[in-house]
Amino acid sequence: MSKIVCTIGPKTSDLDSIEKLAETGMDVVRLNMSHGTHEWHKAVIDNVRQINAKGRFNLGILLDTKGPEVRSGDVKAPIKVKRGQRFVWTVRKDFDSFDDSTVDVSYDDFVNDVHVGDTLLVDGGMCSFLCTEKTETDVISECIDGGTLTSRRHLNVRGKSASLPAITDKDWEDIKFGMEMNVDFYALSFVKHEDDVARLKKYLVENGCKALVLSKIESADAIHRLPQILKASDGAMVARGDLGAEIPVEDVPLIQDEIVHINRTLRKPTIVATHMLESMITYPTPTRAEVADITEAVRQGADATMLSGETANGSFPYKALTVMAKVAKSVVSRDSAMSQNDLFSPMTPSPLGDGLKDSRLDLAYAASTLASRLNVAAIVVFTRLGNYAKLVASTRPRCPIIALTPDADLVRRLTLFWGVKSYELDFSDDPEETIARAIVLLLEKGHTSSGDNVVITSDMLVKDKNTVNTIQVRRVR
Repeated sequence: MSKIVCTIGPKTSDLDSIEKLAETGMDVVRLNMSHGTHEWHKAVIDNVRQINAKGRFNLGILLDTKGPEVRSGDVKAPIKVKRGQRFVWTVRKDFDSFDDSTVDVSYDDFVNDVHVGDTLLVDGGMCSFLCTEKTETDVISECIDGGTLTSRRHLNVRGKSASLPAITDKDWEDIKFGMEMNVDFYALSFVKHEDDVARLKKYLVENGCKALVLSKIESADAIHRLPQILKASDGAMVARGDLGAEIPVEDVPLIQDEIVHINRTLRKPTIVATHMLESMITYPTPTRAEVADITEAVRQGADATMLSGETANGSFPYKALTVMAKVAKSVVSRDSAMSQNDLFSPMTPSPLGDGLKDSRLDLAYAASTLASRLNVAAIVVFTRLGNYAKLVASTRPRCPIIALTPDADLVRRLTLFWGVKSYELDFSDDPEETIARAIVLLLEKGHTSSGDNVVITSDMLVKDKNTVNTIQVRRVR
């Protein structure tokens, strides 16, 4: 019911590894465009397509843009910095004049963005520095927390976002590549304003692309415009690593809860990401706090949880995925048995009210309630655009939602939604024939067996061109 997104990296990019991840519980493949060439990512996509073509899995593909990252430059050798040490960050390019306490920064406006008294974080806080003075080209700082600096480290200023465009030139090239490869989702990094999202969505529509745009909430500026950004987006990713570097770390769980809640009222998917099983990059078992973290994300109602380095380059990718799948399954199965639980309770209408109400929402709730009371094997939804399946998913029924559509691309775009298992099915002009085909498919895939009841709901199971909303209960024979 709860979905899992896995980042593909050097350890898991071959055909067999991706198939093993799919067998272990992966629903969506994440391509991190901060690493790898287009050729490398194309090879991964080709492998995913090959697996999907076998018919056992329908893996979605998510392209995650690099975004306007600020990074330190190359260093000749790792630099050890100690508390109290003076350290210089510069936009100068006269590298030969640098000593062991000077590193260049990739972003020319860095000096204007940083002010005296600001805290500079390296890789989200592995080292930290206090800005004590500035020149036209240099930020002079004092080390607060020491550590070892290596090349191309990620830099954040606590409580601030860099004044860079949300979509860089590299991002546009990667987005065009994604369109050529027909990816299903774009995760837009460092979104600061809803206009960033609208710009990308407009570009995709103009080019005939139906991929969904997910906003990555990871900058301080985004927090002040959460409702507007989430309303403009097709979904969101809570990118807790960079978010925790830009806002106080104790606020991150509260912001996560707020994002999930707003998106549930908007009936849009949320991915909770970063550090979910970080220890399993190195160790074969998780910390108990990590298990509690996954549990909390699922119980909040997030549609998906995500693994990053754990599956991209960790030592135990399949063990990490197994842990995530087992924990999520345990949460959902326990909560299914509880009648009064937040995970399965209806959400109130959106507080961002645009005055519109989908008339099919009441039907979706009715189908969900009926399925729960009759303890059916599945809810079967016939959909051409996917909207009806998303509405049913938002009601959080206690059984799988089988979404059937004649659109092969839509099958993959539904992989991210809570509880939805989607398949391609040609619709007949005769509703009874369409239902008969659906029952055969459900039996073949093992979603039901003879004697089970299923709830069938649709707004298109009629012979003429009129739209009639229907709910049916059928016994499988």
